[in-house]
Amino acid sequence: MNELTPQLIVDGAVPLHSVISPDGRWVAYTVAAITREEQHPSSALWVAATDGSSPPRKLTEGRARDSNPRWAPDSASLFFESDRLTRGTAQLHRIPVDGGQARALTTWRSGIRDHLPLADGRRVAVMAEDPPSDEDERRKAERDDAKVWGQQVPYGRLRLLELDTGRSRVVDGLGDRHVVEVTQRPDGGPLAVLSRPTPELDPVSPTFELHVVDPETMKIQNLGQGALEASSPTWWSTDGSWHLCYLATTPPGPVGGRAVFDLAVPENDAAQEHHNLTSGMAMCPSGLAQVADGPPLALFADGLDTAIHRLDPGTRRFQPMSRLKGYAASLTAGRSGEAVAVLASTAYEPRNVHAGPPAGRLARLSDTRPELREIRWGTQERLSYHARDGLDLDGLLILPVGRSREDGPFPLITLVHGGPYARYADQFLLGTSPSAQWLATAGYAIFLPNPRGGEGHGHAFAAAVAGAVGTQEWTDITSGIDLLIADGIADPDRLGIGGWSHGGFMAAWAVGQTSRFKAAVMGAGISHWGMLVATGEWGIWDAGLGGSCGWEAAGPHRHDQLSPISYASKISTPVLILHGEDDTNVPVGQSTYFHRALRRFGVEHEFVVYPREGHSILERNHQLDVLRRTRAWFDRWLSTPAV
Repeated sequence: MNELTPQLIVDGAVPLHSVISPDGRWVAYTVAAITREEQHPSSALWVAATDGSSPPRKLTEGRARDSNPRWAPDSASLFFESDRLTRGTAQLHRIPVDGGQARALTTWRSGIRDHLPLADGRRVAVMAEDPPSDEDERRKAERDDAKVWGQQVPYGRLRLLELDTGRSRVVDGLGDRHVVEVTQRPDGGPLAVLSRPTPELDPVSPTFELHVVDPETMKIQNLGQGALEASSPTWWSTDGSWHLCYLATTPPGPVGGRAVFDLAVPENDAAQEHHNLTSGMAMCPSGLAQVADGPPLALFADGLDTAIHRLDPGTRRFQPMSRLKGYAASLTAGRSGEAVAVLASTAYEPRNVHAGPPAGRLARLSDTRPELREIRWGTQERLSYHARDGLDLDGLLILPVGRSREDGPFPLITLVHGGPYARYADQFLLGTSPSAQWLATAGYAIFLPNPRGGEGHGHAFAAAVAGAVGTQEWTDITSGIDLLIADGIADPDRLGIGGWSHGGFMAAWAVGQTSRFKAAVMGAGISHWGMLVATGEWGIWDAGLGGSCGWEAAGPHRHDQLSPISYASKISTPVLILHGEDDTNVPVGQSTYFHRALRRFGVEHEFVVYPREGHSILERNHQLDVLRRTRAWFDRWLSTPAV
């Protein structure tokens, strides 16, 4: 067995963007490095036989960022995006699957954002920004670069590119709207287009609209506003009529579980009711897959596992087809729906491409991290327990490497997931912020709770944190810790807590509520919800969690009650604060505020800011630092007491 090192964790690759061919015979996917050593990351395209009859083949060298593969309708070639012509600017390329060189199809100054090959084989729908005008270039050269909200990010327009001539036509009828996603009807008919008012995600009044575009006449049919965070428009037909379904947050929002909404596509612009097809389900849809000859398939987060369902056209309800142990994402289906592919991971197997029949066993096709098979891992167990109010909860426990329950009690580190609309599935947990299995190699037991507010248990479970973060969500976590102490697994005198993003918020919240934790790690966490509404990307989503914005009236405000900064004077636990300097999701001011409060009250802490990093830490040396510094911090405060 080999030793697990920080270098082994970060110096690997992961599969992304898996997509199955229309004939169901092949799966194409991207393989990208976990870490980034240069300014512009690189990735390669691979292709594998769905039935596993031949080993995966590397299609591109990976010297540039080759990504987002999409199949030609005849399954003989792949379209993809690459910045090989100009680093940092993606252009549309095409490559034969049976071998040959990739050919650039666009050389547009602004590059492209996304693409969709059309069923006629002659055109590709391309989403691209308007090129800068001569006036724009002049102002840039003269440093006349005032930023006007709603104008500083170029709009993504929908263009139809003719492959024979290289000419493109802009779909003008969408007006001044930013195109987000496009899907073609499986019979080669019109396009479903999802748009929003501005390229920037509006943090105050986010709206998404659905449109139908005839690619021949360019006629636009407006279907009106979709639900919040609409995505994945998917066509299907029943009784001779066409429908569109899509994923979105369940009303009233913005906090709540994801749902599948459906509407009949009318002959004109008449408004249609959007029906929630997943209402009342105790699981959460995470993906949709369009098929040509039947209703759509859907992927569901179901507790610690994942399930594939198919829509029943008669009842308009999703029916189970198969259950996948652990985590799965990125569901994609062939034209007939007889073969599907996902990115999947189980407790001791990292994420890889899997494929097979939707109602049968999916076989692993890729093998991106074979070197990890030589590592000994901490035993990962499923947990099931009850909240204080009796609500059923689940989570995971990872024991120290080479130890069993009988060897306890152990120092316990609780790692809270982000979101809060996320979850711990029973998957391989070797990340960098912070890493469960990495800490288990140092002798720690790791508790990974799924408190209310997360994904996998339906809308009501997810919506329970609306205006209430840190309340029952917090006691859900402490109930699990108390259970592990009672079972003799956790040492009550050596408890630590940490997390990233919302997990960072929960770590900051925890140390203001109790002194039972001897160390905490706050990674890119929230210290004040009102300030996050003012400066973060998500606006009303954050207000939905914190309970208020601050502009409603004179305080006190609900978000003050739910902000860790309000309890800073009570903190005695040593805190390690980690944050990316260029984070726009949770700006670094959140950690700066917390750091200043801890200084004011003389609390032992360390404040680390990573230059050039956003909400996720991507540079290799920074990832190594997070791994080493996190473990060293817990070692410092949770070391074995002297006998």
